[in-house]
Amino acid sequence: MRRTAFATLWVAGAALALAAVAAHAVPRVPTSDDEVVEALPVVSGWSGEQRKLRRELARRPNDEATAIAAATAYLELAREQGDARYAGYAMGALQAWEATPLVQTPPGVLVMRATVAQFLHDFDGAEATLKAALARRPSDAQAWITLATILRVRGRYNESDAACRSLGRVGPTFYGVACLAENAGLRGHHAEARDALRALLSDPALRDTHQAATRQWLLTSVAEVEELAGRPAEADAAYRQAMAAQPSGYLLLAYSDYLQRAGRHAEIARLLANEARSDAVLLRLAIAGAASSAARSKGAQAEADELRQRFEAAALRPGTTALHAREEAMFALDVQNDPKRALELARMNVQLQREPIDLLVFARAATAANDTAARGEVKALMQQIGLKDARVDATP
Repeated sequence: MRRTAFATLWVAGAALALAAVAAHAVPRVPTSDDEVVEALPVVSGWSGEQRKLRRELARRPNDEATAIAAATAYLELAREQGDARYAGYAMGALQAWEATPLVQTPPGVLVMRATVAQFLHDFDGAEATLKAALARRPSDAQAWITLATILRVRGRYNESDAACRSLGRVGPTFYGVACLAENAGLRGHHAEARDALRALLSDPALRDTHQAATRQWLLTSVAEVEELAGRPAEADAAYRQAMAAQPSGYLLLAYSDYLQRAGRHAEIARLLANEARSDAVLLRLAIAGAASSAARSKGAQAEADELRQRFEAAALRPGTTALHAREEAMFALDVQNDPKRALELARMNVQLQREPIDLLVFARAATAANDTAARGEVKALMQQIGLKDARVDATP
């Protein structure tokens, strides 16, 4: 339900290639239940239930429930491990319907396909697929919340509001309220957003241990609203509450970015110590190292070198630079001290996505490059989409 997940960017091109192969493959119908259709990759750490699911998919690739469950499991791995190859496997799990016209493809498959496309930053494709699914099944709450998120990421808040309201009509009111609150926070209605999210958190039902993920999601949203409002102490408190509820990959990265802005670089290494070394994690570690005395250590330099090599490898695959322009811009700005390159990448990135972090990186790069015209671009774009962010306003 949260925003676009961070992925391992150096393999995004490979994942897209896998998805493209699946899109052009001709479905093969097995002649018997014993015929092996596909040997799925071995995934370490999977539960027995998940392994059983993979075997079932190989036996019945045309079964909608099995295919969606397998795709969901692979996408969760992509999010947890920061490895976009698993997003390619998720798309492959839906392969049986790739040659099927949209109007004949099960809506559930379309929603799952759009969710994977969102993860891979194919926002246009995801939006079109979701709208096709909703035209046939307008009561699909998952489709509405995914569409609302994509529209929000792209800075289309009014359209996102409409999707949030539709979500509130077809699903639990709870989610529609939270969805609208996030948009209110982006528009600068910080008190309204904060109050709405806190009211949801006061629901006694959320005290149940099984609701830890929901509490974490809401608390992370509160923290982000507080950052937009220019209340760093309150944001820190909310981030810590979210961590206490249930850490997640998104939360760890968001809190790492907060700590970077607060100048608390030493805490970042401890926070990310047990995380998989995805590009997103390595980036935060490299930035923290470059900003502290640890920059002279072999470990910090090794992280920066490894990330640079990954970006260089990704650049060899056509069309992948825009997919991870935000992270490359952050790397150029905060590790390589190359504001001109950072500005180029940040400008490219906001053509694709316009979350607060995207505009903030754009503003910081413009300031570092001493480019007054680019700073004007940032202000104009924020005014165009209606984003209010005290951090951008505070950037010289």
